[in-house]
Amino acid sequence: MEDAIGSTRTEMTLSSRWKVLNKELAKWRNALAKAMDNHRSGENLSNYASTNVVWCYWAREKSFNHTHCWEVVKTCKRFQIIPTGPTVVLNETPLHETPASDSPMDSPMSQDSPIEKEPRPIGRKAAKAKRGSNSSKNASKFLEELSKHQAMRIEMDLKQQEHDMAIQVEYAKEREYVREQNIEKKDRETMAMDTSHMSPETKQFWKLERRDL
Repeated sequence: MEDAIGSTRTEMTLSSRWKVLNKELAKWRNALAKAMDNHRSGENLSNYASTNVVWCYWAREKSFNHTHCWEVVKTCKRFQIIPTGPTVVLNETPLHETPASDSPMDSPMSQDSPIEKEPRPIGRKAAKAKRGSNSSKNASKFLEELSKHQAMRIEMDLKQQEHDMAIQVEYAKEREYVREQNIEKKDRETMAMDTSHMSPETKQFWKLERRDL
């Protein structure tokens, strides 16, 4: 029962941490996207994130201290940055193209060929649900990684406890052995004691001591 309660509390704590981290990563992603959209022509986008320009778009009191987390989630759909600026292509297509005619007679393809339909844009609710699904997947992945690290930590602690316990057992055995050796030594000394020069009362005392051994 206690393990179940502890597990539930751990999941709630991790979920709460992920919500806070998720917001920070989303804000950093937006700042990075703005910086990339305004980058100078010919500049390497992969190195652009490391410049001070990104911090101008960050515009927050606290610094962004989760770059190691960003390296993990930046390839996820939720955090991917898709360039919105125009793409310049040389020696392939003209700068201006004539819109294609809707008439099937102007098409070089056969009239028997099926006409591909453009994908229907998804609604706001569907888009929101999709973002929520991606966020849940990212949270699950993050929680799974944390659980693995926690399990490894617990396993290491248990091994250390077993090692310490084994040392304590060996130490206790050694102390018991020394104690028994001291008792045997004392008994031997008692049995070998010379009582010829002692008083009758003292002789009687050591006689009783020897009898009890």
